[in-house]
Amino acid sequence: MPSQKSSGVAAVLSALINGLGQIYNGQILKGIIIILIQMVNGALTFVLVGYIFLPIVWIYAVIDAYRSAEKINARNYRRYGR
Repeated sequence: MPSQKSSGVAAVLSALINGLGQIYNGQILKGIIIILIQMVNGALTFVLVGYIFLPIVWIYAVIDAYRSAEKINARNYRRYGR
């Protein structure tokens, strides 16, 4: 049976470093893309545009990591039971 993912751990990891929660959930490409987007947003703070998009992507990454872990666990529960 595949391992359960802690939705809390996924959310905290993504809150610390955006994209890390997605990588923890096994969504490697999605996590790398989010990390790259946040790097660009960080660079764009020099022209003030990044201050708008940085928190939006941060919130998205945390919520997505949490929900993805919940979906993975639900799928594993339906497939394999406990």
